[in-house]
Amino acid sequence: MARVKSELQAEGFTVKANMKNAMVAGPLTTGIFKARPLKPTNFRKCYERGELPVFLVHDSKGSIKWKVDFDNIDYDHYLPLFFDGLCETAHPYESFARQGVHDLLDHGGPRILPVIPKLIIPIRNALNTRNHQVMCTTIKVLQHLMVSTDRAGEALVPYFRQILTVFNIFKNKNKNLGDAIDCSHMRRENIADLIQETLQMFEHYGGPDAFKKIKLMIPTYQSCMDD
Repeated sequence: MARVKSELQAEGFTVKANMKNAMVAGPLTTGIFKARPLKPTNFRKCYERGELPVFLVHDSKGSIKWKVDFDNIDYDHYLPLFFDGLCETAHPYESFARQGVHDLLDHGGPRILPVIPKLIIPIRNALNTRNHQVMCTTIKVLQHLMVSTDRAGEALVPYFRQILTVFNIFKNKNKNLGDAIDCSHMRRENIADLIQETLQMFEHYGGPDAFKKIKLMIPTYQSCMDD
């Protein structure tokens, strides 16, 4: 018996040896911030079929031009379609969708407000990609949407649950570059900063119930409004 015990100890099977050699595994990653696969959008399909009223200008900026006057554009059809294209990251779909959305918001005026309910699913889909580029683009579009026409901010309040769920996940996700220069601030591509800006705009433009609805989804949010 003593000989067996001695052999086990020699081979490193003592409790002390096991504790010394044991490795503690860290917590499993949830993948909550991981970008999700991007799927082709209806916007891309319409572009490839030549159904969009825009064309590419072959200049240094690669800008787009509209084939029809904005007064003659069917906002109920085209505004949700261009919002759907916010999920795109490949050229030229991404450029067409991004510039097209901002152009439509610049010229839509009161025609934008009735279409807002149709924009929620494209906005939610874009945010749920968890793709950094797509999220930054979509958050900036949300900011533009709120100031594009009267009461747009109030019209978004009933849909905070679809929008702010992802905001709550990424609200503290700042880039940590140590001593490096963070150029993302100059390009406005820091997701946490953009989310904070947008929450403040939601509170400012969303009417009297906005803060309460934001607080319900993001308990740590602090009001930016003076008492």
